[in-house]
Amino acid sequence: MDLWFELLGAWWWVAPTAIGAGAAGYGVATAGRRRARRLELDAARHEMSRAYTALISARADVRTARAALQTAKANPSAPGAVSIPIARGELQRAKNDHRVAWMTLRAKRTGVKAARAQMRAVSATAKNDDAKLPLARLMARHDVLTARWMQYETDAARALAIPQMSDARHPVTAEFVAAEHHARSLRPADPRAKTTAEDFVAYRDAVAAAEAAFRVAEQDAWRTARRQGPPPVEPPRD
Repeated sequence: MDLWFELLGAWWWVAPTAIGAGAAGYGVATAGRRRARRLELDAARHEMSRAYTALISARADVRTARAALQTAKANPSAPGAVSIPIARGELQRAKNDHRVAWMTLRAKRTGVKAARAQMRAVSATAKNDDAKLPLARLMARHDVLTARWMQYETDAARALAIPQMSDARHPVTAEFVAAEHHARSLRPADPRAKTTAEDFVAYRDAVAAAEAAFRVAEQDAWRTARRQGPPPVEPPRD
């Protein structure tokens, strides 16, 4: 429960500035704003680079597995040699991993194209709208998640009807609380903070994980409440 109260206290402290993050703006210098607009594109390129590295590693694993199978066929009785069925299984797994790595790289390339289009759109139509910059949009998305969660604490009817969402002792609620805490630990101090592409990706992934954990926790909490009778409040609508 200590983590729950820590997060509750943190939300009340950051809420006024978080909600107004878009108005505060990301940066004032032209160079700073240019970096801010490029952040999502740089992050997409960073992910594509990691995917390419993973693909190269997967290709090497396929070659190694294929060589092991050839060795098993050529000299199956050699000391320490793996059996042909095992070698074939390892080669098939390596090929599957290679296929996944190739598909991931293709997806990341598409992500780069989408990020480039988004950056151009922001540059052309919202040069002075800091709320549309990548980090500001991500922080706003995090704020929306936190606000949805806090409804179960601040809305008396909802808190009484769905107590599980305020009880971090429940497993799925605890998983969400831990995921949200991790996302908050990666959150920059403000939308104007200088952020690397790697840090942006880590924060974005943490927010996405917290959102997924929240959906699981919320759905489970409402199912539990319905088993005890119709809740006196409307269920959430995404």
